[in-house]
Amino acid sequence: MKLPKALLSSLHGVTGYHEEDFIRVHEEASPPVSIRLNPFKPANISLPVQQQVPWCANGRYLTERPSFTTDPLFHAGAYYVQEASSMFIEQALTQTTDLTKNIRVLDLCAAPGGKSTLLQSLISTGSLLVSNEVVKQRLSILEENITKWGAANVVVTGNLPADFAKLEHFFDVIVTDVPCSGSGLFRKDPNAIEEWSVENVLHCSTRQKNIINDVLPALKPGGVLIYATCSYSSDENENMMRQLVEMDYLNVPLQIHDSWNIVETRTNDGSVGYRFYPYNLQGEGFFATVFRKPDEERQAHYHPEKTPTLSQTDILNMGMYADLENCDVVKFQQKYLAFNKGLAGLLPILQKKLYIRKAGVCMGESGKNGWIPDHELAMSLILKSTVTRYELSLEQALQYLRCQPFEIETPVKGWLLVTYQSIPLGWIKALPNRINNYYPRNWRIINK
Repeated sequence: MKLPKALLSSLHGVTGYHEEDFIRVHEEASPPVSIRLNPFKPANISLPVQQQVPWCANGRYLTERPSFTTDPLFHAGAYYVQEASSMFIEQALTQTTDLTKNIRVLDLCAAPGGKSTLLQSLISTGSLLVSNEVVKQRLSILEENITKWGAANVVVTGNLPADFAKLEHFFDVIVTDVPCSGSGLFRKDPNAIEEWSVENVLHCSTRQKNIINDVLPALKPGGVLIYATCSYSSDENENMMRQLVEMDYLNVPLQIHDSWNIVETRTNDGSVGYRFYPYNLQGEGFFATVFRKPDEERQAHYHPEKTPTLSQTDILNMGMYADLENCDVVKFQQKYLAFNKGLAGLLPILQKKLYIRKAGVCMGESGKNGWIPDHELAMSLILKSTVTRYELSLEQALQYLRCQPFEIETPVKGWLLVTYQSIPLGWIKALPNRINNYYPRNWRIINK
């Protein structure tokens, strides 16, 4: 791997940078593979697990990279394939925020969904996560991964950072893993080397400052800003720390273990950031820092709006499939959306300001021949345990996930939930002479 000479020169003097080690680690073995388990979908995962990622409770290193595409549990949302260094966001959140309280979190640059699913695993059921992606082409994969994770307290949006300024003081935490020059991911994506340049670093730095300035009005006074990049360049990292200090934001140091081999970097004012070098630890290049917004006398308040009352017929239909005791349900067009208790009233507030791609869990809709459950409901954590299920073999599960026809003898006719190792995969409808496969065709496995 031939690294840009301009990059190597630009890193001289950067805290923790050792050129010989840097070059060597990019020439040696392939990068480590890591996953993060879904704590809400415990499964017997048959992957070559090596050890825990030290800064993430559910992070696991693998000894080799298996074929995730042909593992039904991957498609079921039992785990997420995520780069280990970026899982450090867990420490940034847990060490700075009281997670026993109901809070509102924004993941501003969220696709493909690694940090959002991590954040959702940490917050309380009464908390709200808004997972945003401005690039429209990336919204679909974000929506898919959020759906597979199964939570009913996430809203997926597709907005510019400046759009969130309309929600003044709405969020307790904002996570900004901003677009960057990508030098920290050269081992994972060698093609990124061709795109790297000093000019691009400076362009990204300017863009990052604009993103932060645009979104900060949405953060509550006293709220937490988590800033991260996958770049080694100080223009994109320490320089942002200096700007936040100039804005009177307060740096929040984190407790890190010496054994993690994360490098602390400090600016002249004493603010601390955290650098990840692949020659020190099992992970890619990464940077993170945490700041707290100064308190203000004035703070905006948002009161949840009342949601329309549902008919008893609707409640009975949905109650056959989902546990509604801890849910709020709203009707949106012809479909019904479920949220964790107390959150549905925030949806109208968000709708007035943002473009919403997905909200809560879509439970389904009333059709001519009865209730039609949605795939989101099959993936969700609110699914009723009494729903009729049919366990598939590995071969049958892969046929289902490829949207191929397959034959099974079902105990009953109508809607059934198909599972693999007891983890839901989606719906089928058993008819007298055939099985209809309702797995989303745009999610299907297309390889052989």
